[in-house]
Amino acid sequence: MKRFLSLILIALLALSCTACAEEYVVTASAPNGAPALALAMLAVENPDRFTFVAAETISAEFANQNSDFIIAPLNAGAKLYKAGKSTYKLAGVVSWGNLYIASQKEGFTLEDLNGATVVLFGENTINASVVKYTLEQNGIVPAEIQYLGSAANTQSLLLTDPNAIVVTAEPALTAAQMKNPAITAYAVNDLYKAATGYDGYTQAALFVKAETAQQHPEAVKAFIAAVAASCDQATTDVDAVASAAVTLEILPNEKVAVKAIPGCAVRFMGAAEAREQIEFTANIDLSQFGGALPADDFYYVAE
Repeated sequence: MKRFLSLILIALLALSCTACAEEYVVTASAPNGAPALALAMLAVENPDRFTFVAAETISAEFANQNSDFIIAPLNAGAKLYKAGKSTYKLAGVVSWGNLYIASQKEGFTLEDLNGATVVLFGENTINASVVKYTLEQNGIVPAEIQYLGSAANTQSLLLTDPNAIVVTAEPALTAAQMKNPAITAYAVNDLYKAATGYDGYTQAALFVKAETAQQHPEAVKAFIAAVAASCDQATTDVDAVASAAVTLEILPNEKVAVKAIPGCAVRFMGAAEAREQIEFTANIDLSQFGGALPADDFYYVAE
């Protein structure tokens, strides 16, 4: 019954996006993978309104302005806005860190990182900066940090090198553990919370095109509410979100999806409420945010 009522709520919220503001049809884009889970329950009902693209091409969505809403790394959206290359404002945070430190070493603990080589993915990214910050704040001192290009790359190393210690991400971690149950993993979010008191860092966000917000304010407010409800489903009804994610080809299969979704830290927090945590994350590495904290006008405020 709870699942049924939740699905009705999301359907009603989604429908309301087109029942107001002169029947305006809201569209959205997101990168394939964990961030797109925020839209899964909406997109599975109206797939023609949603576009899912390769993660490395998401910045182009800001430039072409084809979508009313975009889900993207928060720092990328902030950096583009500061540089005058985007008119998209922050509507809310949708994911809070899906990174894990993992190894198939027998009896692996976080103490094993001290004096060891740790392989991260994405050099000069906010994810890498957050990992290094959390290790430092928890008194963990690797001998060397190396980098590979993606979580898929560190997942491959994790599976092929029995002595490797890597940082990977969900759902790549779950896929690796299903192939090798000996893999042990520790959530970077647990270390982040120990260092900061926050339940995760501001990783991916929902952005709204300024023009859309001005011309169709009711449709924008309705869609943001629908996204919040969709995000809530990632906690309250994992099976339904997993099914939607596989149908949309966001995640590879339901077995992986069901196990991985809880570790993707999908939840919605509006821009104003999240500002303190956004600025904390930004101060870890301001270069990833264009060298300064986001300005007041970056934050979408409903009228």
